[in-house]
Amino acid sequence: MRVSRLYVSAPLNVGSRIELDEDAAHYVRSVLRLKQDQAIVLFNGQGGEYRSRFSEVSRKCVRVEIEQFSDRDVESPLAVTLGMGISRGDRMDWAVQKAVELGVAQLTPLFTERCVAKLNDDKKQQRLQHWRHIVQHAAEQSGRTRVPVMDEIAELAEWVSRQQGLRVFLDPYAAQTLADCRPENNHITLLSGPEGGFSDSERQFAKAAGFIPVRLGGRILRTETAVLSALSAVQTLWGDFC
Repeated sequence: MRVSRLYVSAPLNVGSRIELDEDAAHYVRSVLRLKQDQAIVLFNGQGGEYRSRFSEVSRKCVRVEIEQFSDRDVESPLAVTLGMGISRGDRMDWAVQKAVELGVAQLTPLFTERCVAKLNDDKKQQRLQHWRHIVQHAAEQSGRTRVPVMDEIAELAEWVSRQQGLRVFLDPYAAQTLADCRPENNHITLLSGPEGGFSDSERQFAKAAGFIPVRLGGRILRTETAVLSALSAVQTLWGDFC
């Protein structure tokens, strides 16, 4: 039977016992519906994972005994930084989840000229926290032992100016493809637009910041399809898909 995995932020050591925080305890009790003496795999994003067992599962608390460490590593040799123009609702959620499954190392939601989603300060923090929960659960479910970084929401112009190495942005009108590029130090930065794509001024700004426009075939892809296609392509070309 498949053993559930759970991310915890606490230090983990074989032979120790930890009490889960309120959110993790609720998830164990109400979502996973696990019981005392059942097994669980814990990881804290520092590498490896810990085979553990519940010593107590009650409304009062959930305690776990850590039994065995496994130095398991499923991270891609290619470090991928992804900047994503914010799309509406489920599209963004789905893209974030699948990006984690496809091995992205760092994500940043970006405001662009054609973003349909409009977020005030309170809403920005709510959405950011929501996306971080998606990242965490996707890492749990996909077997990753490190949790990708979900950065604060940024403006496109500010974000592109901070990136280094091989930088590409997805543009259906570009002449080059990903196969024409080569990562630097096993790292690549991808930039993907929102539903309406990038404006002409944003294309020029990205180029001025060192980003190379690349196309993914001859068809125009939806924003969430473009993200997943690009990640699959770079993992096939230079990562762990081959």
